[in-house]
Amino acid sequence: MNQILVEHNPSPAKLDVIGVYDWPTWSKEPSTFPWTYDKKETCYFLEGEAIVTPTGGEPVRIVEGDLVNFPAGMTCTWEIRQSVTKHYRFG
Repeated sequence: MNQILVEHNPSPAKLDVIGVYDWPTWSKEPSTFPWTYDKKETCYFLEGEAIVTPTGGEPVRIVEGDLVNFPAGMTCTWEIRQSVTKHYRFG
């Protein structure tokens, strides 16, 4: 399954349970680049806006407060519209 799953504004309790604030952070300025996920990634957007388009799929808009799952093996294009900072975890 090559699908991006987005949960808008998950509860603070859920974020605490999964330990999102202990994950490393990644930041990137506005840009467009291809990406392939070798492993499943879960991330939580602290700020910014991106459009991620899976190869052969529909664009997905991700913004501050979104908890996102990217499947292993997915190839996509990231278009960062506003500088992004996110917590992330692989696996």
